[in-house]
Amino acid sequence: MRILVVGAGAVGGYFGGRLLQASQDVTFLVRPTRAQLLKKNGLVLRNPQEPVITFSNPPIVLEQDLTPTFDLILLSCKAYDLDGAMNSFAPAVGKETAILPLLNGMRHVQTLSDRFGKEKILGGLCNVVATLDESGAVHRMTPVHNITFGELDGTSSKRTQAITEAFSRAEFNSQQSDNILLSMWEKWLFLSSLAASTCLMRAPIGEIVAAPGGKAFILALIDEIKSIAQACGYSPSAERAHQMLTEPGSSLTASMYRDLQQGYRIEADQIVGDLLLRAKRAGFADDALVRLRTAYVHMKAYESQRKEQA
Repeated sequence: MRILVVGAGAVGGYFGGRLLQASQDVTFLVRPTRAQLLKKNGLVLRNPQEPVITFSNPPIVLEQDLTPTFDLILLSCKAYDLDGAMNSFAPAVGKETAILPLLNGMRHVQTLSDRFGKEKILGGLCNVVATLDESGAVHRMTPVHNITFGELDGTSSKRTQAITEAFSRAEFNSQQSDNILLSMWEKWLFLSSLAASTCLMRAPIGEIVAAPGGKAFILALIDEIKSIAQACGYSPSAERAHQMLTEPGSSLTASMYRDLQQGYRIEADQIVGDLLLRAKRAGFADDALVRLRTAYVHMKAYESQRKEQA
C-alpha cells in the first residue's frame, strides 16, 4: 500500500513516522520550507520513555511532483487549512485512491465528498497530544496515540482491510470501526466541550471545576452538545467527557485554548460554529444552547481581535 501523508506536522509527522518505522511505503507531501527543514534535520520523533527516533532522509514530495499512484491519502491538516490542502494533494488522487481525514469536527466529510466524490472518502479520527519544536522535531507528550477509521456506511471493504493490515504493523493503536460517524461524533462531543469550556474560561479543567458553578457549567455544556448530536440522529456516549472534564486538579486544556493563548489561528467555525449551524437546521431556538453560543461569541471576538492586531 502506497501512503501519502499530507504534511509532516505534529500529527502527520507522528503517525507517518511510525508507519515509516514499520517499513511501510510512506511519502510526505510538504511545502518547500518544511522540505528544507526535513532535509537539514531529518524527521525526529520524541516519545515519552522511548529512545529518540530519527529518519535522516524521510521520503518527501512537493505538490508539483505528485502523480496519482497512491492507494491512501492520510490527511491531518488543521480544519481551516482544508481548501489549500485539497488543492495540494488533488494531483495524487487516482481512480482507486482512498482519502482518510483525521481532522477535527465533521464538516470536512462533506467538503471532501463534494470535491473528490463520496466513494473516495473514509471516516477517521485520531487521538494524540503532539507538537513541533523549533527544529521541526515531533514531541508526543502523553502515552495516547491512536487512529480509528472506517467506511462511512459502516461496511468492511478491501481497502479498510488493507489499511488495518498496514496500521497493525506500526507502533500506535488503530481500530476499524463499523460505525465511524458515531465514533467521530463522540470525539466531537468531547473536543468541543473541552475547547468551549477552556477557551471561554481561559483556564484548565481543574481550575474551572474548582470555581463556583464551574462543574455545573461544564456538565450543562456537555448536555447542550449531546442534544445537538441526538437531533442529528446520533447518540454519542458522554462518559469520557463527564469523567475527564470534571476531574479536580486536572491540567487538561484543549489545543484550541493553547493556540488562542499563543495568538494563533483557531478552529472556531469547524469545532463549535458547525455545531450551532447543525442545531439551527435541526430547529433549535435562537435562545437555546446558551453556553455553547457564548463560547462561540468569545472565539469569534478573539478572531476579530487577532485580525486587527495582524
